[in-house]
Amino acid sequence: MTKDVQLSDVTHHYLRVKKRFPNVWCAGCGIGTVMGSIIRAVDFLEYKKDEVALVSGIGCSSRLPVYCDFNTLHTTHGRALAFATGVKVAKPGLKVIVITGDGDGLAIGGNHFIHACRRNIDITTILINNRIYGMTGGQFSPTTPWQAYGTTAPYGNMEKGFDPATLAIAAGASYVARGTVYHVQQLDKLIIGGLQKRGFALIEAFSNCHTYYGRLNKEGDAVAMLKWMKDHALPAKAAAALPPEKREGKLLTGVLHDAEMPEFCDEYQKLVDRLQTKQEA
Repeated sequence: MTKDVQLSDVTHHYLRVKKRFPNVWCAGCGIGTVMGSIIRAVDFLEYKKDEVALVSGIGCSSRLPVYCDFNTLHTTHGRALAFATGVKVAKPGLKVIVITGDGDGLAIGGNHFIHACRRNIDITTILINNRIYGMTGGQFSPTTPWQAYGTTAPYGNMEKGFDPATLAIAAGASYVARGTVYHVQQLDKLIIGGLQKRGFALIEAFSNCHTYYGRLNKEGDAVAMLKWMKDHALPAKAAAALPPEKREGKLLTGVLHDAEMPEFCDEYQKLVDRLQTKQEA
């Protein structure tokens, strides 16, 4: 990605500056960083604002679309992918982007997540994973690590956390990637790759919630949690050449899966065409 982006131009062109700010996020939250990556990706690909639809559910991350001057749909808890599927089937020319979190997308929304991957519908899903429920008080989420603390796990989480990327690959997504809010330039590129992919794309954006997760697990403030990402991220290509003990405790980043498979809307249109031809014969 080499296109120069003037931040002030992007801000005033893509954000609802006069309507929705200041934002609701804690100072230092990584969700704003993800929003910047989405805007830069859309700008780089030169999509018109009316060509993009942002859909979200409920949670800290799901407030993101209200700040962006695209077509936006703020839906019910866990149902963003269900609504987005309807949008994409009705308007297949739209670039549909789902913004969700680890709680919204993998707990109450887990069933929709699996089947959106299975259908391989052309939706780019950005799952902001901060490993906790931030908006509702710090409860443990489906990605909270084993023995980590939450307000509903004061003695440590007894459940093994989901790996969203592995789940998406197993369920049938055609593009799966992981980045962090520390590695911003890489995250920009991963989102661009997901938007260009014809099929279901998941970009897991590993983020910090220092207000709850960091405090409860003694991982420090936003700066300390970003430093952890810097020190523990490992490019997937480099990891492939390392023995298991060298990969232990590392966070694999980059494109984790990229395959060519039939896309749902394309196959649906083929069905419509076939039935219309049969009816006319």
